[in-house]
Amino acid sequence: MQKLFQSIVFIFICVTVLSCDKDNYDAPSTALTGRLVYNGEAIGVERNQVPFELYQYGFGKVAPIRATFAQDGSYSAMLFNGDYKLIIPNGQGPFIWNKTASGAPDSLSISLNGNQTLDLQVMPYYMIRNAQFSAGSGKVTATFKAEKVITDANAKDIERVELYINKTQFVSRGGEDQIKMTEMTGANIADPNNITLSVDVPSITPTQNYVFARVGLKIAGIEDRLYSQVQKIQLQ
Repeated sequence: MQKLFQSIVFIFICVTVLSCDKDNYDAPSTALTGRLVYNGEAIGVERNQVPFELYQYGFGKVAPIRATFAQDGSYSAMLFNGDYKLIIPNGQGPFIWNKTASGAPDSLSISLNGNQTLDLQVMPYYMIRNAQFSAGSGKVTATFKAEKVITDANAKDIERVELYINKTQFVSRGGEDQIKMTEMTGANIADPNNITLSVDVPSITPTQNYVFARVGLKIAGIEDRLYSQVQKIQLQ
């Protein structure tokens, strides 16, 4: 009985030590940050909707570290130092990410040894240019240009353009990210170089004398919208 008791105590001590060792592992502390860009200009997307994946090799079975881009196209991941591969899965984002000859997402090699900033170059179907916002007579008005970037066999039409306003700096088509929106179909765009949208500002509780606004562009056959950067609009 005493030997059995000693064995149980020994097993308990081993499990406790192993548990403590596991709990004492350092957390990842190296920051990888950057933006989605085209020719150095940030690409706006819907927050937490466009994913990317990181793979670290050399530790047995490889499983992706999944994360999403912020609405301004930025990303951030806390990692261990080491070698990684980054991909954006096929069909994600209002842009084209490079593919291999087999059609799989191409991978970007990253070697981390301390904090690193790395912008991700993509090819957007369109760019929203010169987005300007104004307020007056209970409305917010946006004017902008929709520049077609991809013009080869991969080109796609504009399905519609949209203007969103919200009480907070998070602005998109999502239910929590807008208090009002308006849209125009691609067929009704007379001049892509001069698009104008206006939306009525609803009653806001509690009252505030400003809103946040951005415009979105829905590309035919692509789920994720392209967005302008968010702007704070002072109401008159």
